[in-house]
Amino acid sequence: MEKISILEFRRNAHGVIRKVRQGNPLILTYRGKPVLRLEPIRYNKIGRDDPFYSIAQLATANGRSLTNEEIDQIVYES
Repeated sequence: MEKISILEFRRNAHGVIRKVRQGNPLILTYRGKPVLRLEPIRYNKIGRDDPFYSIAQLATANGRSLTNEEIDQIVYES
């Protein structure tokens, strides 16, 4: 992973951000030591089958309201 100093980042923040947006994670260093990592945020497209879209139907089952724990178990399959 490429390393750049905080000073380089300050001088060329726009260029550094452009690199990261292109998918290149970077390590920022301060006085030669790594202090943080910059990496792109990966957005995952949510499908229509995601349980979030049916949360209203999940709130009730067999004519009774479900508890938060029961809903969490359905949504997160835990």
